[in-house]
Amino acid sequence: MPRPTAAQFAYGSATVVATTLALLLLFRTESGVGVAAVGATALALGLLVALRLPRPGHPTAEGAGRTATDRASAARTHHALEGIGARERVPAARSSARPSARSSARTDEHSLRR
Repeated sequence: MPRPTAAQFAYGSATVVATTLALLLLFRTESGVGVAAVGATALALGLLVALRLPRPGHPTAEGAGRTATDRASAARTHHALEGIGARERVPAARSSARPSARSSARTDEHSLRR
């Protein structure tokens, strides 16, 4: 399950606080059951708001409205990057002061590729 973003935390928390205050002032409830109902409603609304925010990297309504030219341009860029091996590039691992025998045998290989 993906972790929530900072924006989701902020909007969800703000929604819970604002909704709780508004409902408590609107209904002027003093009973425990009423306060619990207001709290549950505010939490549900805050969760709904947080989940409805678009996540970075996911297609949204704006992305769906791209023109064919925009999609073609993105596809050309993607294929051009694959053509030059951009997908294969991984930054080299940092070398330590005293390399071990195993690491000296694999100096040209990235540490995550074993």
